[in-house]
Amino acid sequence: MREYLLTLCITAAVTYLLTGPVRKFAIVAGAMPEIRARDVHREPTPRLGGIAMFFGLCAGLLAADHLTNLNEVFTKSNEPRALLSGAALIWLIGVLDDKFEIDALIKLGGQMIAAGVMVMQGLTILWLPIPGVGNVALTPWQGTLLTVALVVITINAVNFVDGLDGLASGMVCIAAAAFFLYAYRIWYSYGIEAAAPATLFSAILMGMCLGFLPHNMHPARIFMGDSGSMLIGLVLAAGAISITGQVDPDALALFTGSEKAAVHQTVPVYIPLLLPLTIIAVPAADLVLAIVRRTWRGQSPFAADRGHLHHRLLEIGHSHSRAVLIMYFWSALIAFGALAYSVNSASMWIVLGVVFLSAIGLVLLLLPRFTPRAPRWAEHFVPPRYRRRRAAAEAVATCPPAAPVEDESRTPVSAGVNGASAVGARSRLLDGRNAGTSR
Repeated sequence: MREYLLTLCITAAVTYLLTGPVRKFAIVAGAMPEIRARDVHREPTPRLGGIAMFFGLCAGLLAADHLTNLNEVFTKSNEPRALLSGAALIWLIGVLDDKFEIDALIKLGGQMIAAGVMVMQGLTILWLPIPGVGNVALTPWQGTLLTVALVVITINAVNFVDGLDGLASGMVCIAAAAFFLYAYRIWYSYGIEAAAPATLFSAILMGMCLGFLPHNMHPARIFMGDSGSMLIGLVLAAGAISITGQVDPDALALFTGSEKAAVHQTVPVYIPLLLPLTIIAVPAADLVLAIVRRTWRGQSPFAADRGHLHHRLLEIGHSHSRAVLIMYFWSALIAFGALAYSVNSASMWIVLGVVFLSAIGLVLLLLPRFTPRAPRWAEHFVPPRYRRRRAAAEAVATCPPAAPVEDESRTPVSAGVNGASAVGARSRLLDGRNAGTSR
């Protein structure tokens, strides 16, 4: 566990330290597209945050290769090299898209090629544990098609949910944390070495997201772009494929009594084709709803719009930060609920706990304009929007009347790039109302 935590910290530190220079590079390179109708932010924000995340991935793999116990993952398996190859390819495609806006079909083809590269190097599904049936072997073609499908679904699910500051990176971090606990339990408790690569991938993925989140929380100073969203989606899919297709339920049968019992015990994670949906159910549901919605309207499934779940939360009155926290809550509930069910599927307390927390989530959805207030003794430890307004009201009542505002045409106002240096007058930028934002 200490070596996994060390790898996580190194990945997070490298990602965090490189994000600042990458942000400056993105501004100089002009990777700041104009505000589109579906965007929520009001100022041009640099992309290419995936560059820092990719180098964090490389640093994590390099550090793990030099650790005593984790080095066995590289000597006994080719999966880390397969992951690095596929990640490098999908990262290059994402960087080109962040800069030049390449076609959606080209990106889809690149995702399939990246998945094929990983399959060629051994990161593929060899068999499927089917509940009630047991272990079902797959032909090479079946394993390849299923692997490519899982990679493409997971990448696009993460990419679709990347619409609010800190949303995609936080949700993937929550999913990676739950997946890490599950994979570590199989590797450490059952002594199954085939689960070690998936455990390592999850730890590195958490480090990538945690290192990038401080720069991406609202108001975001940099976006990860497609270079980051497709990258973390691929890493999450690689861990899911590794533990689904490489860990043999026959080994778990030694601890559970039979192969069918082993498959039934791990059913929340081993249901075929639903693995990424179980881990990231919220973005996957958003992906399915987006495809149905656009197809029903006669549009292309790849046509962007403002109908995603996070857009709907903003429209019903939730603030930006509260909408992100609600999405975090549902992601954690589903991911850790599946984890708890895999540990003890016969416990009624787990089901009751999930139902109770789901009710809390529904109440939060129905109270979009409710703002919690911290007690007076804790006001110094919370953001100003959670403090009581009495002091602010008294200050407004005692202050002198404001001076008349000068004509804006005489005083040019410069617009910053979310904390960066000014890039020109605000009048040159698209107004949020003209861009079709809801705020």
